[in-house]
Formats: sequence, C-alpha cells, structure tokens
Amino acid sequence: MEQIMRNFFLFLSNNKPLTKAAKKYGFRFGASRFVAGVDINGAAEKIKELNAKGFDVTVDHLGEFIDNEDEARQSAQECIQAIKVIAEKELNAQLSLKLTSLGMDISYELVMENMRKILQAGTEYGVIITIDMEDYQRTEQTLTIFKSLRQEFDNLGTVLQAYLYRVEEDLDALDSYNPYLRLVKGAYKESEKVAFPNKQDVDDNYKKIIKKNLLNENYTAVATHDDSIIAYTKELEKAHDIPRDQFEFQMLYGIRIELQERLVDEGYKVRVYMPYGDDWFGYNMRRLAERPANVAFVLKGIFKK
Repeated sequence: MEQIMRNFFLFLSNNKPLTKAAKKYGFRFGASRFVAGVDINGAAEKIKELNAKGFDVTVDHLGEFIDNEDEARQSAQECIQAIKVIAEKELNAQLSLKLTSLGMDISYELVMENMRKILQAGTEYGVIITIDMEDYQRTEQTLTIFKSLRQEFDNLGTVLQAYLYRVEEDLDALDSYNPYLRLVKGAYKESEKVAFPNKQDVDDNYKKIIKKNLLNENYTAVATHDDSIIAYTKELEKAHDIPRDQFEFQMLYGIRIELQERLVDEGYKVRVYMPYGDDWFGYNMRRLAERPANVAFVLKGIFKK
C-alpha cells in the first residue's frame, strides 16, 4: 500500500494541469501552512519567528526544470536577492537551490555562471549555499558541478540520497572535499536498476551513510521526520562521542512541529527547511511520496484551526 501511495504522489508531482491550478489556488487551500509565502520578504518574517524559538532555517525558492535562459537568470537573481535579505535582516538562515532552476539542462556554461554569481554573493554576505539533489539522471552532473565549485568556494554543500545504490561511493568520493552534506532518503521515482525498491533497504542504507559521514568527521545534516532514524543518530552521538556541532536535524516547515520543538529543547540543532514561491505543488507531492506517513501530518495541518 505504501508503494502504491508513493507512486501516486510521484505521478501527481509531474502533473502540469494540477501544478498550474495549484499556483493559482494553492494558498487558499492549505499551501500556506507548508510554504512560507510567495516571496523572500514574506518568508523573512517566518524565519524571524523560527529563529526566536531556537531554530536555524534553510530557504528554498521553489522552481525547477527551467528550459529558458532568461528564466534561469531570473532564478539566479532571486537567489541573490534572498541572500541579501537574509544578511540585511540578520536572519539565521542558509539557501538551498536546484541546478535545473539555474539552467543545468540548458548548458554547463550557463549554470556555472549563475552558480558563481550566487556563491560570490553568499561569500560576500556570509550565507551558506546547498545544492539540492534531483533525479538520478542528473546526479553525476550535479556532483561534478559541486566538486568543481567547491574548489573555488567554501560556502557550498550538497545532498546525497540514501535510496541510490551509488550513494556510498559518492560519499567516499566527496570525503576529501570536507563537505557539508545533507543526507536524505530520496524522493524521486527511480528504476530498481539504480535505487533500492524496498523501504527497509533504504532505511538501512540511510543509517549506514549517516554513520560513515559522522565518523569521517564531516558535517552531517540528517534530514528526516523518521523517529527511528532520529533515535539512531542520537545513539551514534553517544556511542562515538560525536560533538553536537558536527551534525543537525533538518525537517520540513509545517510538519511535526512538536518533534522539532522537542529536539531543540533537548539541545539539538534543528534546521527547518522552508520553501517559498508559488511553484509549490511538485515539491509537496514529492515530500508525501518520500514518506506517505506525512499525509497525516499534512491533513492535520490543513484542517487544524
């Protein structure tokens, strides 16, 4: 049943008519509980509120798979504007982005030009940038771009997905870059030729790469709402005397708020992943596909007064 739900939400994430309708009506039907606003200034107020409660934040301007050069440049300017707002308002926040929103599918030269402009702004204003990982066919190119840019910029991290068979090799290949890594289970529909089809195998592999990256003494962002993964990370911390400034938990804006607050109360660093913009539908559907149990949290959030 869980696999059926996963496939269903992944199908919806690529539905263009629903995406178009969601852009028009989404903030009337609950999207505002999980997306922080249509622009960075609106999101900034939410970031302030979370910072005051002890949370760190990562912001992400929603949008991907851009195939128009002008739109890719506009997306880069949106990222730069977000960096400036973070700095000007003295927010405790980082920026996350997708390379397909910056022209990766158009040309290597374009995406590198846009990324350098963003990273230069991040360096100037003291903001860390994380490259999101997308579907499998873009994994190799994403990591190639990360490695190239990491040699020029210190304020750059990326994401690895536990459901891919290749992830441990990627982790080993990145170790020499002393990387800031966000580790996730993975949220795209992939072939069994490249990804574990079974949830237990994904969970086991996730635990494996969390442990390996922590013992490699690289900064590790454990991005999950899964209680068992959180408990496992805590066990690793105790068993190997891992300092708390070497890792953090990351969770989605608007989901499992009580758990987020409890972890902060326990003294853990918690970063809330906060998307903004009107292109929210595909993002939300992939989050539900990643963990169908999130449906309950989403529905509860929508109907809660």
